[in-house]
Amino acid sequence: MPESPCTIAVLATLDTKGGEVVYLVDRIVRDWGCRAFVIDLGILGEPTLDGTWLPDVSRREVACAGGEKVEQLAQAADRKRAIATMSSGAEEVVRRSYRRKSFDAIVGLGGRAGTAMATTAMRALPLGVPKIMVSTMAGGDASGYVGVKDIVMVPSIVDIDGINRISRQVLSRTAAAVCAMARVEIEGGNDRPLIAASTFRSATPCVDACRRQLETEGLEVLIFQATGAGGRTMESLIEAGFVRGVLDLTTTECADELVGGVRTAGPSRLEAAARSGTPAVVVPGCLDMVSFFARDTVPEEFEGRTFHRQSDNMTLMRTSREESAELGQVLAAKLNASTGPVEVYLPLGGVSTLSAPGGPFHDPAADNALFTALRENLRRAVPVTEVDANINDPRFACAVSDAMLRLVRAAN
Repeated sequence: MPESPCTIAVLATLDTKGGEVVYLVDRIVRDWGCRAFVIDLGILGEPTLDGTWLPDVSRREVACAGGEKVEQLAQAADRKRAIATMSSGAEEVVRRSYRRKSFDAIVGLGGRAGTAMATTAMRALPLGVPKIMVSTMAGGDASGYVGVKDIVMVPSIVDIDGINRISRQVLSRTAAAVCAMARVEIEGGNDRPLIAASTFRSATPCVDACRRQLETEGLEVLIFQATGAGGRTMESLIEAGFVRGVLDLTTTECADELVGGVRTAGPSRLEAAARSGTPAVVVPGCLDMVSFFARDTVPEEFEGRTFHRQSDNMTLMRTSREESAELGQVLAAKLNASTGPVEVYLPLGGVSTLSAPGGPFHDPAADNALFTALRENLRRAVPVTEVDANINDPRFACAVSDAMLRLVRAAN
């Protein structure tokens, strides 16, 4: 346990949630012996507090950090503009305050607008900093608020409008949770260098073989499912500097982004390693497929294409020759921007289990269009190695594992 009291940042709109913040701060300070660092996100009026204390960061300071004056926001009565300004300001205030060691953990409370502003600020913090959001929005899809960060969403159960027998329980236990999280000291272990690796069901044997080989060589491999959220999370960890190398075996999320599938990781997939200079081995794994939900959810424009039912709720569609060529160009453009060592490996026997000879997605012409576009558009400094094997062949796994090991050792 830390010897000095921990400090908890508290984010809320004090013009509408002042009473609830006072109760939460009392629990943090009186019940758990921590300090509070209160940031006011209110727009419409002054804090509704009991007069015994003021916020550590006023709403005027937050608005200023967002590029506007709070009086102008209130006068304009433009809710969307106000939320955007205060979100941006909160993000800057929280990031700056954390750099100054003003707090050890953060907690927010609010409805739709308060949750949007508070979680925007929380997402600016590194992974590992305790983050709790008490929200009326926590009972539904909270992915838009959480993103790829470790934010704990706590349902408020009732509207955050006064202290009652329900809100007392929620806020009291939230105070206990955030203070306990702040006090925990993570013991250091015999940590090995981290490798981030992407995987997908149709390339699982390759990923498993690579992990075994790399772990035998003293590396630790983190596996991320290429389901959209997995790719975004991997990119965020690379960008944060957690990993020493990237083994991007299944880049299928790029196919979903291009064609319109449901497992896209967004337009910035494959860019974190390039920007940060993290050594990377990249394979166009599973670019033979685009993911949709149940067969009847596939858009009509794709009627007549080749499909494979992965399950009752998941349908895979074979990428066409034209889409494959465009994907090769997309990957090449992203990899050409690499500031560190990057190598590309091509499994000539198929980029997934499904595209192996005899498989439902076996289409040598489409694979060739993908490989040709990669070769022709990559800059000369990016090595391309062809392996006459399917992606799940042990020979291919051995080749890419050896390359990853070589790049990591050279970088270190």
